[in-house]
Amino acid sequence: MTLSLLPPPAASATDRTGHPRPASRAPSSWARTREAGLDWVLLGAVTALLTSGVVLVWSATSAREALTGGDPRAFLSRQLVNVALGLALMVVVAAVDHRWVRRLTPVAYLASLGGLVWVLVAGDTINGSRSWLSVGPLSLQPSELAKLTVVVAMALVASEVARAGRRHRAGAWEVAAMLAVAGVPAGLILLQPDLGTLLVLAVTVLGVLTAAGAGRRWLALVAGGGLAAVLFAALSGVLQPYQVDRFLAFTDPSLDPRGAGYNTEQARIAIGNGGLFGQGLFSGSQTRSGFVPEQHTDFVFTVAGEVLGLVGAGVLVLLLGVVVWRALAIAAASDDVFGRVAATGIASWFGFQAFQNIGMCLGIMPVTGVPLPFVSYGGSSLFACLLAVGLLQNIHLRSTAAARLLG
Repeated sequence: MTLSLLPPPAASATDRTGHPRPASRAPSSWARTREAGLDWVLLGAVTALLTSGVVLVWSATSAREALTGGDPRAFLSRQLVNVALGLALMVVVAAVDHRWVRRLTPVAYLASLGGLVWVLVAGDTINGSRSWLSVGPLSLQPSELAKLTVVVAMALVASEVARAGRRHRAGAWEVAAMLAVAGVPAGLILLQPDLGTLLVLAVTVLGVLTAAGAGRRWLALVAGGGLAAVLFAALSGVLQPYQVDRFLAFTDPSLDPRGAGYNTEQARIAIGNGGLFGQGLFSGSQTRSGFVPEQHTDFVFTVAGEVLGLVGAGVLVLLLGVVVWRALAIAAASDDVFGRVAATGIASWFGFQAFQNIGMCLGIMPVTGVPLPFVSYGGSSLFACLLAVGLLQNIHLRSTAAARLLG
């Protein structure tokens, strides 16, 4: 039975003259938010990550005149604007009625597909991948937002199956429908080609299917299909030569120390320079000299390793772990299928993307160019992550309110 956040209308009563009193109005979304209470542990961890990200981006770019154009605070200002916009989006999603979240899911999904098609037609090619759209002074990456829309669209399919009362576990038709929902954007992302985002999306889909109750054979089939797709892309020429070289350099960075293996080698040196407590903010020889490419975006974890050391970088990893933990806790406490599946998908997305990003900085994963959630510079990834946190808070508020009604 689906529970509503809205309490039942108050029974009409009569005043002294015998006239009926008007029924009390249902509380607004903001009133329900205040009453139910946010997940403050999740919000605290996200706030700490955002603050760390702003400081690390500033530390990585302040001495890079080629990037900043002579303004050491250029990237600081831009990232602060990104954070402010992202937090506004998070608040809106957290406060909106859950029924509107479900109604707008198909619209958001179709809009993300439109963005992925648009980027293939008129997108900008950066680092060999056509993944960016220029909208005035802004640059958007539709594949980042597609991660969230795929999660919520698959969760909607799973919840509609449960609402119909046909079965508690996803069967063949339901799994096929969810895979179709994920397969279309995955194919468009592969055509860019953006292998890093595709890998994150594949693991996210596995998490969603697991939460929806798909059988092991389906999970094995999806995992095998993902590996087959990667091999096909590498052998058929869909992937760019530099992307194939990255995988080869992952097995042995010394194969091309000035080419594909350069990023990995320089990232390891930067992290190693930090020692236990780091060289201090706005310091660090590798960071200030710009030896690590894309250090304020994909390789921002190397800044944490060099300027904050093992302790500071470890705290960053711990905060990311807290976010994943709270997402899984919200999934476990959710009173409906949509909330459980969506929260599990978000946890899978955050967890694997963080592992992939940190792993490529440490040399235990291939370089695929994915940002570190909440920390890397850029608007698209930050907006998608904070929208997802807003959805987690929305699910948490609904579960908390439902529990209070039952209690």
